Amino acid sequence: MSQATNQSWGGRFSEPTDAFVARFTASVTFDQRLARQDIQGSIAHATMLARVDVLTDDERDAIINGLNEIQGEIERGEFNWSVPLEDVHMNIEARLTDKIGITGKKLHTGRSRNDQVATDIRLFMRDEIDVIEVELKRLREGMIELADREADTIMPGFTHLQTAQPVTFGHHILAWQEMLSRDHERLLDCRKRVNVMPLGAAALAGTTYPIDRHVTAELLGFDRPAENSLDAVSDRDFAIEFTSFASILLMHLSRMSEELVLWTSAQFNFIDLPDRFCTGSSIMPQKKNPDVPELVRGKTGRVYGHLMALLTLMKSQPLAYNKDNQEDKEPLFDAVDTVRDCLKAFADMVPAIEPKKTSMYEAARRGFSTATDLADYLVRKGVAFRDAHEIVGHSVAYGLKTEKDLSEMSLDELKQFSDIIEQDVFEVLTLEGSVAARNHIGGTAPNQVRAAAQRARDALSALKAGAA
Repeated sequence: MSQATNQSWGGRFSEPTDAFVARFTASVTFDQRLARQDIQGSIAHATMLARVDVLTDDERDAIINGLNEIQGEIERGEFNWSVPLEDVHMNIEARLTDKIGITGKKLHTGRSRNDQVATDIRLFMRDEIDVIEVELKRLREGMIELADREADTIMPGFTHLQTAQPVTFGHHILAWQEMLSRDHERLLDCRKRVNVMPLGAAALAGTTYPIDRHVTAELLGFDRPAENSLDAVSDRDFAIEFTSFASILLMHLSRMSEELVLWTSAQFNFIDLPDRFCTGSSIMPQKKNPDVPELVRGKTGRVYGHLMALLTLMKSQPLAYNKDNQEDKEPLFDAVDTVRDCLKAFADMVPAIEPKKTSMYEAARRGFSTATDLADYLVRKGVAFRDAHEIVGHSVAYGLKTEKDLSEMSLDELKQFSDIIEQDVFEVLTLEGSVAARNHIGGTAPNQVRAAAQRARDALSALKAGAA
């Protein structure tokens, strides 16, 4: 048995908590990560209590000074965390009482650990979202600059991982950037729902003390107090929404990772990643492994798992707070860390990608990537598209037999499939002509890629201004 019951709730108990149960139910080993937010919320709460005359100014000042001293102890690694005190809240409150006496016990007036932890998590998530957004912006900026720089670099575009049509490397990178722009919107939208204050809901029904929740919300930078006390202490939608954002983001990064892994292989040989983002083999000295994208691809599954864990955690909970909710923190913390680290890795790595332009160009010349251009040429000459499709199919079959690309065939060879074909056909059969012909918004023409990069740059700048 443990030597005593927890002082925050043990008054009605006739025996101490079983030692194993004390360890099993404690959360301080992981929720001590919320210490800064817990102290931040407590300072705001004490300030509000003094404004409504529940605390005197002297009591408020003693509490705030004590909390600031405790923050220093934690930052210096001098704080003694106690498992019997269960969680971050009671550890800090007990230390405060040790430092300033009975006044420390007055801090909990008008609140519960239920609304306290809900507030701490929201403050934590708001802080982490802001850090994650910085890394996401940095990655998007790097992609935009890379795309602009490589607007003329030709590579094969794929469907079914088969050569389809030529595109530019810049156009491909801007496709990645579009994925991240949607993720960015989701993150900012999630932050709006995170930034609602549960504090003041107390255990579940509010409090009889004359608190002013708008004052506390303003002190903590929340947009508003939560409207309903039952929902305020039991809601974890914001955590699920964040892990949903995280799962979609990691899915996008995983798709990018898969392409990076393929492109660095000897079989593709499209790009080179700097050595600092790769590792070698303990047995094969020639190896240069793209470990960063491989790890990002692997970490995607663990973030998916956190989303399912939180959904499952909440799916059958009756109102209001339940101890189940203690299990929200570890998956949420890990999702936050994983997203932040993956974004940092990509933001550092992507601008350093070095395209192997000759390899990309030669790959685009294989696989009859300008076949659609030949069909479009015939249509412009008056041939119905279905007939043009068949004509080009025959020419491709001939190319496979003779091992010639369409652009390598002579005019006489092409005319055997249609007399309409003239010398001007070679203007569209070149890779440069093919990409230049897609000259519309969203197309792969180099001037359209540069224009799209500038629009993306402007949109990101506007987003920064709006966020500021």
